[in-house]
Amino acid sequence: MIGWRWWRTKLRHYLFFASNTFKVLFLEPQLKTTVMRSLIFLFVLFQNLCLLAQAPEPADSDKILGVWESGSGKARVKIDKAGEIYTGRIVWLREPLNEEGKPKVDKNNPDEKLRTVPLLGYRLLKDFKYVGELTWEDGTIYDPENGSTYSCTINMTDINTLDVRGFIGVSLFGRTDVWKRVQVKKK
Repeated sequence: MIGWRWWRTKLRHYLFFASNTFKVLFLEPQLKTTVMRSLIFLFVLFQNLCLLAQAPEPADSDKILGVWESGSGKARVKIDKAGEIYTGRIVWLREPLNEEGKPKVDKNNPDEKLRTVPLLGYRLLKDFKYVGELTWEDGTIYDPENGSTYSCTINMTDINTLDVRGFIGVSLFGRTDVWKRVQVKKK
C-alpha cells in the first residue's frame, strides 16, 4: 500500500512543477497551450489517484471465501464468488449417509422433485452481495432440516468467525448461527 510519505513527495513534485510552469507561461507565451494541456492532464491524473486511494479494498469483500463449519458442526459450507455474487454449498457432512447407507438427500424440500437431490454439494447460500464493513446481504439461506428458505445477512466478526442470521421479513425475527472457518490442508 502506498504510504503518506509517497503522496507527500508526489505532491511536492507536482507543486514544484506547477510553480515553474506558471513562470514559463508568463515568460514564454508560445508554450502556453502545451503547458496548460499538461497541467489539465496532471490535475485529472492526480484527482483519479486520490479517488483510487479512497476506494475500499476489494480484498475485504473476498475475506468470506473459504470453508466454514456451521455452529452445530453437522456441515461445512464452501463459500465461492461468481462475479459480484457470493454463494455457498455443502462440501462435508458429519453424517453423509442415511439409515440405509445411502447419501443423505434433501428429503424435507417442499418441491417433491428436489427431494432426491443429495445434500452433499447442495447450494445452501445464494445471491449474497458485499455491502461494506465486512457484511454480505440480500441473500438467502436454505435449512435442509426443515425445508425452509430464509432471508439472510452475514457479518464477519473476525477473520475466522461469521455471524449468519436467517430471518423472515425483518432481521429482528430470526436467529443467528456462528460459523467458524475451517483450515483446509493443502495437498
